[in-house]
Amino acid sequence: MTKKFTIQRTPFTVPTDDGKVIKEHFGEATNQNSDLSIAHMIAPPHWSEPFQTPDFDEYTFIIKGKKQFTIEEEVVILNAGESIKIEKGTKIQYANPFDAPCEYISICRPAFTIDSVHREDE
Repeated sequence: MTKKFTIQRTPFTVPTDDGKVIKEHFGEATNQNSDLSIAHMIAPPHWSEPFQTPDFDEYTFIIKGKKQFTIEEEVVILNAGESIKIEKGTKIQYANPFDAPCEYISICRPAFTIDSVHREDE
């Protein structure tokens, strides 16, 4: 009988230099899945990353804290228990300008890759 499930107990921890914790449970880095990536993340207080225009849809669910999204010219703030979908090709900046960490889940479809995120400083 073919196994019809996969349990992820050892996610890939993405190396960062900005204090952000990224643990990819499924995706290119963990199981070479290019269709979808799922990551558990913690953005430290006063963290941000450059604007990007990714080639994937990104769904974010906030577990704890809050997170700021600058979508094109609009600023949106999500709190714990809220979620958002950012469509591929949208100029977006993710940030946590607040005093507490933000814990969240990110799902990208197709899967996140460094080549498909198109950050402005890269």
